[in-house]
Amino acid sequence: MSFCADCVKGFVHEGTPQGKVEEIGGVPSYVTIPSEGEYPKDTVVLFLSDIYGYELINSQLLADDFARNGWKTVIPGYLNGDPAPIDAFSPGSTFNLNEWFPKHTQAHTRPTLDKVIAALKEEGVTKFLATGYCFGGRYVFDLAFDNVIDVAAVAHPSLLTIPDDLEKYAATSKAPLLINSCTTDNLFPPEAAAKADEILGNGKFAPGYKREHWEGCTHGFAVRGDLSVPEIKAGKEGAFRATVTWFKNHSKA
Repeated sequence: MSFCADCVKGFVHEGTPQGKVEEIGGVPSYVTIPSEGEYPKDTVVLFLSDIYGYELINSQLLADDFARNGWKTVIPGYLNGDPAPIDAFSPGSTFNLNEWFPKHTQAHTRPTLDKVIAALKEEGVTKFLATGYCFGGRYVFDLAFDNVIDVAAVAHPSLLTIPDDLEKYAATSKAPLLINSCTTDNLFPPEAAAKADEILGNGKFAPGYKREHWEGCTHGFAVRGDLSVPEIKAGKEGAFRATVTWFKNHSKA
């Protein structure tokens, strides 16, 4: 499993987050809820972040957007207080992803994520809709393998083994899966997208499968893209809308 240069690159988006950091199962996490109307208290969107964690304002703003669409949304602090620094975006940064990652393997992060999920279940949550970006896409797959989540969506996932993880998904998961892919992505390239369609598409995966392709976009576009570029802005907004629609269509009782 590997990363690419685009796993680190990005742009900080503008906005004022509406949620707040709370401890869930002893784990600091970003929590945001709908500001208007009733929402299902038994359902949570698990927003599984990239290497920048819930601390990245872009992720907080996206989580707020999910809340505006009617769901309590949680970004678990599964990076254990040690996300990649935002200054890694800057030219000349000394951040070394290959040195950071060995301290954030599944052995370090999954137990923390499981604590958050267990605590949410104790609060009465029975349905989990999971969306994962880059690093977080790996965890959407893992939670789907264990049938912890009910609906799954990923954007430019990393750390997947193709075709093994796709075949395992088909064999073990019951969660409908949406993949938001893009034109330039070394970690989920066109051949991986084609393999996903081959294994899961055309009705082969009974719970449901769809792949959206965002032309002109690069790995990271759905959360860290340069919104001054029309194609990136359209892809980021389109991937979000596709995920909301997927959740709404597949989370009904």
